[in-house]
Amino acid sequence: MSSPTITVPAPRTLCGLDEATDRYAGIKQYTLTQIIAVWAAAAVPMGVLAWIVAPALKDSFAGAGNVPLAKALLLVLMIGSIWEFALVLGLVSFEQRSLHWSTMRDALWLRSPRSPSTGRVGGRVWLVVIPLIAVFAIGAMIPAFGAPADRDFGKFLNSDTGQSFLSGNWGWFGLILVWFVFNTVLGEELLFRGLLLPRMNGRFGRGDWAANGVFFAAYHVHVPWVMPATLVFDTVALVYGTKRYRSAWIGIAVHSAQSVILTAIILGLVL
Repeated sequence: MSSPTITVPAPRTLCGLDEATDRYAGIKQYTLTQIIAVWAAAAVPMGVLAWIVAPALKDSFAGAGNVPLAKALLLVLMIGSIWEFALVLGLVSFEQRSLHWSTMRDALWLRSPRSPSTGRVGGRVWLVVIPLIAVFAIGAMIPAFGAPADRDFGKFLNSDTGQSFLSGNWGWFGLILVWFVFNTVLGEELLFRGLLLPRMNGRFGRGDWAANGVFFAAYHVHVPWVMPATLVFDTVALVYGTKRYRSAWIGIAVHSAQSVILTAIILGLVL
């Protein structure tokens, strides 16, 4: 017998805002089993792709040193990110019976951030992404201990082999851009902050953002060396910011700042 669906009661509106601005309205809450199932549907394929499929594919690619493995990893991680986007679309379609933008916008918290203290929506509220990006950047700069040399993307970009591979290589640059878009916009962020976070309140209450941070850190089985920094810094920069302002755009903006910087660096290598 399936567990009953829990719906979060609509909180009182702020500063005269009408019911349409309640970000939990119409969102059905997940049970713990459902939360774990969605997490596994993202984490398990990523782990299999990174640790089993990529090594099996690397001999299909040409290149010196660790270029074949790098090519295989870039390809499978892009596929994994696209799968996460497809998973989001499938779950929202099943829940809402619609994929119209107005439905997606509300179901995935894709509205402008709203200040919990003043009720202001958008405008100067967006400035909160600046300190959150700073927190996220600190976490990204912490050395990832235990990362295999042939799987460290930063070291690959700094190596002579990596720079030679990317020089003039517009095809792989395009693939990397697609991966970035699906990773930080349409994949991880839509899945964990747009879909899961609003649906974890019924199970975890006020601690839903912390629980989401734990699940997000544990999801990184494909790059387990980033789990500690992800748990500490990403939980604050991506999850708490999204929860406090009830907008998945916060997490998307902060997470995508990394992609913008990496894109600029890689474009320099391509040119």
